[in-house]
Amino acid sequence: MSRAVGEAVDRREDCELAGFWSRGDDLADLLATADVLIDFTLPGATAFIAESCAAAGCPLVCGVTGLDEEGDSALTAAASKIPIVYDRNMSAGIASLSLLVPGLAASLGDGYRISINETHHVHKKDAPSGTALKLGEKITSAVPGVEVVYSSERRGEVPGDHEIMFESETETIRVAHSVVTRDVFADGAVRAAIWLIGRAASRYSMLEVLS
Repeated sequence: MSRAVGEAVDRREDCELAGFWSRGDDLADLLATADVLIDFTLPGATAFIAESCAAAGCPLVCGVTGLDEEGDSALTAAASKIPIVYDRNMSAGIASLSLLVPGLAASLGDGYRISINETHHVHKKDAPSGTALKLGEKITSAVPGVEVVYSSERRGEVPGDHEIMFESETETIRVAHSVVTRDVFADGAVRAAIWLIGRAASRYSMLEVLS
């Protein structure tokens, strides 16, 4: 993802790459020269990164999935000092699906079995994926009490496939999204980073970036 983000920056004329950070480097040095930080690391680093960005006054775009309570709380605390875009999926397609699917669930009502099936590359550690959980949460907020059943598969180098199924005794409705290349996440993150500049301290999502 770091390489994909660098290439996404290079494709644009309205921003430039300040540098990369990896474990063992001094993050403060990078934050001193960057206008915004994009984080696609791992959940264990989220609290440190959020706290470092807040201390430096540097806006943060975070696309890390599988966050625990500590990481999520660290983002919320940092968002009182700096603007943060946090989303478990940075693609415009998934942001749009998160608007579509709750309305579909609400219109169908509680008479349908709902499942979300996701497939990712073998290197992905969290399951179900953050995107699957995000879509499931949107459904259950629209139809309280409904149960969403998740299934996960890890194979090859699949960037990310998600299928939401609504099944009754008489019909099946499928809504699917497939990622062709990880560039979609990088492009979304860079778009979010540019949007974030000058925003008030708060916690935002990709829906707000796209609106």
